[in-house]
This record gives sequence, structure tokens and C-alpha cells, in this order.
Amino acid sequence: MEKGFVGIDLGTSAVKLLLMDETGHILKTVSKEYPISFPKPGWSEQNPYDWYEQSVAGMKELIAGFEDRIEGISFGGQMHGLVVLDSEDQVIRPAILWNDGRTGEECVYLNESVGRDVVSAETGNIAFAGFTAPKLLWMQKHEPELFAKIGKIMLPKDYLAYRLTGVHATDASDASGMLLYDVKNRKWSSKMCELCGIREEQLAKVFESYEVIGTVKEETAAELGIRKDVRVIAGAGDNAAAAIGTGTVGDGDCNISLGTSGTIFIAADHFSVDDKNALHSFAHATGAWHLMGCMLSAASCNKWWMEDILKDPDMAAAQKEICIGRTGKDGEGGSCGALGRNHIYFLPYLMGERSPHNDPEARGAFIGMSMDTTRADLLQAVLEGVAFGLRDSLEVARSSGLKIEKTKICGGDAKSPLWRKMIANIMNLTVETIESEEGPALGGALLAAVGCGVFRDTKEAAAAVVKVTGQEVPDPALVALYEERYQTFRKLYPALKDVYKEL
Repeated sequence: MEKGFVGIDLGTSAVKLLLMDETGHILKTVSKEYPISFPKPGWSEQNPYDWYEQSVAGMKELIAGFEDRIEGISFGGQMHGLVVLDSEDQVIRPAILWNDGRTGEECVYLNESVGRDVVSAETGNIAFAGFTAPKLLWMQKHEPELFAKIGKIMLPKDYLAYRLTGVHATDASDASGMLLYDVKNRKWSSKMCELCGIREEQLAKVFESYEVIGTVKEETAAELGIRKDVRVIAGAGDNAAAAIGTGTVGDGDCNISLGTSGTIFIAADHFSVDDKNALHSFAHATGAWHLMGCMLSAASCNKWWMEDILKDPDMAAAQKEICIGRTGKDGEGGSCGALGRNHIYFLPYLMGERSPHNDPEARGAFIGMSMDTTRADLLQAVLEGVAFGLRDSLEVARSSGLKIEKTKICGGDAKSPLWRKMIANIMNLTVETIESEEGPALGGALLAAVGCGVFRDTKEAAAAVVKVTGQEVPDPALVALYEERYQTFRKLYPALKDVYKEL
């Protein structure tokens, strides 16, 4: 009987579920949306109950007719979110998400009063506004009555795993982004717990991403129509799960994700930290480590510009207009005379910025507009601005001695040939596309298959399933044009940094 494995990608705007058979063939995908709230400028929250309700609804739809063949379930999920439960395991307050920027003061306290050297020595990282530990400090200060009720501190995907199994568990990759975890030694940091006013027993048990945490609760199994011995595997943070789903598993392998946030993910066999902690040093779902640069707004910049500002949902047509506007042609054969020649710059800091600037006060900006600036120029600037932002993190990795010449790419907006071409030439990397663009969900399903013994390890799973289908090779002439543009771009944030504080 054909076995089935479910991968659940708990995203910021929707949960995406994927059903894979034991050969790695994707049988079906389902997506369910849920709301996000912004109670104040720079704040970002969600109701964990919405995650669970939509995940269950999506799973019922996903596995219909396949219920008795499900062997394992695992996850990729948005990282850093603070989910707090009381002593009865009830949610105390809405989850504070990864892109929430309210914790500026708490980050200053950790990085400056406690000291970057101390925090980095304990965790391998420094405080960023989206991380979980600063949110606990914020809650302790601003919501002391709720803080006192905390029984368990969880991450978003781990709340789903708890609801399925009754087990409080997390994995090393996701725990790495809490600033409570000693990444190098793979254990909770007692010093960071003390600094944040919590006890280690309030945190979940840490597993490797491919390890079984338990089986589905009997009543949940009955609701879903699956066997109660279906195994639940720990899973990973969304970027580590996406790295499994794109085959980014060997030392030096690279993946770029164009989702709501944008990331550059570099797998590493050994733990390392860059001089300025500009990149995150996290555990990988393989059992090794990775470096990651994360910009808070990537595809969301494109969505904001097209849907919220222009009220135009046809992104493909708008991107085609970029080439037509400059050349009078539609860019046959991949040509586009507009590339490398736009005089407008966009700073993609709509929710503040994480890597490499670590500035929650940063904001988006168009620079260089004139009377002849067109709508196509502004859209091009948005797409290029995200690519320039990703290159900022790539340059940190390169300055650390890493030789990176190619990258996989995933995420919803990775489907855009124009954006892939920009990224290849702005970053001077060969960009490889893969057969499946379901990065975190496929990674979750592969982790489930590893946990159930179908594959020996994550490298074997990725080798068996992930297939490269195409590539975008840098054009030396375009690389030269974009190099000049990038050198201007990198001057803009420092020039505006003090202005952001006044805003």
C-alpha cells in the first residue's frame, strides 16, 4: 500500500499543506488563509487557534481518500513567534510574530546593557527585534499579569504539533531563532533564561528536525480519519525546512527564498559566527548548521506595491511592462533593456529590517524620482530593491571567506523569470530552479519520511526527490551595470539611518 506523508508549512498569511508519497511524488497541495492583525504601527499578531483550525480543515481536504495510508506528519513554520500558554495549555494572548518590531528597547538592553559579546557567546547570535527573547522581556514589562501566567513558551509550528500530539516539543533549527538556545552546543542557555525571567521547564523539549516527537492523539486521529499510530516528526523553522525541500543540505549549498520575507540560507558542516553577527548562526534541519540573512519584507514589497497601492493583481503583466516600457519589445528570448538602467531606488524596509542592518525603525523609501518616472520604473525599483537587500547579506557571507557561486531559489515569487534574472545578475550567482516550488511544505514531508524510516537521512531524502529544472546564468554585461547600481544602493541606508529615528 502506498504510504503518504504530510508536510505543513505554517506561513504568515496562510498554511500550505502537501501530501507526498514514499517516492517523493507530490500527490496534492492545499492552502488555507487566516488573518493577521497590526494593532499598532510595526506590530504584527495572529491568533494561534486560527492556525490550528485552518490546518485541520486543510488536512481533511488534503488527505481525503488517502486517510488510512498516512504514516507521518511534519512541519515547516514561521519562526520566532511568541506563543504563550497558561498552566492549562490555553493561549494567553495573540502570538507576537517574527515581523513584529515592538521590541526595540529590549534589543538595546540585550545588545548594549547585557552586551553583544555576552549574548553572542550564549546563543551564537545577537538580539533582533523579531526574536522571541526580546518579546518575553517586552511582555514582562508591559503585560506583567499575563507574563506571570505563562506555563509554556512555544513557537508557531510547535503549537500545531502540541495540538496534534499533546507533546510540548520544538526542534533545534526553530529554537535557534529564540535567542534562548545555545546553538553551538544545542541546548537551552540557562543564562538567557535567567535574563528573560523564565525557567527552562517553561520551554519545550528540543528534538532534531527529523526525530519523532509522538503520535497523533486518539481524538484528533478520529477527527481526521487517520490511524492513531501516525507519527508526528518535530519539523523545522520555515527556512531550514525549505532548505531540505530545495536540496540545500551540503556544506556551502545556498538557497534564496522569496516569500513574505526574503532569506539567503547557506548550509554549513561547522558552526561559525561572522564578526558583526549580521547573519544568523542557526542549527540546520540536517543536524548540522547554517548561516542565514533575513530581510523582513521581500515578496510582501511586491504585493504591497501591486495590490495595496496600485490595486492591480496582475503582477505578470506589470512585470512585462518593465521591458516593453524601455525597449518597445516584450523581452523575447529573455532580453530586457531596462535591467541595470533604472535610476530609481527602493529601500525595502516596510517592516523595519533585520539582516544585516538590525534596525526596526528603518522604513521603505523611493529615491531618485523625476517627472518622467513611470509606474514600470517604480515596480522595477521594488524588485531590484529586494535583490539588493539580499545581496547585502550575501556580501557579509563572502567577506567571511565563503565562496558561493550558485543558489537554488524557492518561494511564491520565485516563479517570476524577470525577478530571477535580476537576482542572478545583481548577486552574480547562477540561480537554479527546481521541480517543486513547495519548499517548506515539501521539506516537512521529507522530514516526516526520514522520521518514518523511508530515507536514511535528510541528504538521502533530498537527493532522491529534489530535481533542478532550469537555471539563470549571470550576464557579465548586466553584472557590471548592476555592480555600479549596487554600490549606490548600499550608501542609501546609512544616509537615512538617523532620519528614520526622527520618523
